[in-house]
Amino acid sequence: MPRPSEAGPSEARPSGPAERVRRFTRAERWVHRATAALMGICVVTAGCLYLPPLAELVGRRHLVVKVHEWAGLALPVPVLLGLASRAFRTDLRVLNRFGPHDRVWLRSALRRRGPRPAGKFNAGQKLWAAWLAGAVLVMLGTGLLMWFTRLAPLLWRTGATFVHDWLALALGVVLAGHIGKALGDPEARRGMRTGFVGRWWADTAHPLWRPGD
Repeated sequence: MPRPSEAGPSEARPSGPAERVRRFTRAERWVHRATAALMGICVVTAGCLYLPPLAELVGRRHLVVKVHEWAGLALPVPVLLGLASRAFRTDLRVLNRFGPHDRVWLRSALRRRGPRPAGKFNAGQKLWAAWLAGAVLVMLGTGLLMWFTRLAPLLWRTGATFVHDWLALALGVVLAGHIGKALGDPEARRGMRTGFVGRWWADTAHPLWRPGD
């Protein structure tokens, strides 16, 4: 039988009524939902702009462009508003810190065996958050160069378009992987939806996390 740090979230189920612990506050959940909604709008509108079948189906290209531009411009806003929440700021600090246990988690994930010690966020979630933050900033910067054509010479705008398009493709692939992982972990989704998770899940998937600390 796998040890708690080795078992997957779905491999341990409580036999009786499950004790529930708070994982996210309301402010944190709304930051996630608003960011996800804006990101979804950006992805869908980008698809309508670059994929001919969708472009023909939707039409109204000028409107789609405007929606895409303003959704992209608003993308950092939920995070900036979330900074008013102490819990959200605390989670950002946790996401920004890698420890020895995170290196162990990454090695085990790459080998698909071994213990996976994790605090409130595992190493994969920390890498995802860092990658997404960097990608959004690059997309915002290159998008502004494409939107306001007088900001830079033609050569810069051409490079910005190249980076924006290919990073958008990479972002779509990584987002699909993120959604796939979420679909495979109902308890993690419940935590993001309600703010609470089962104690059994916390002990199994995040054994180093001490709720309430």
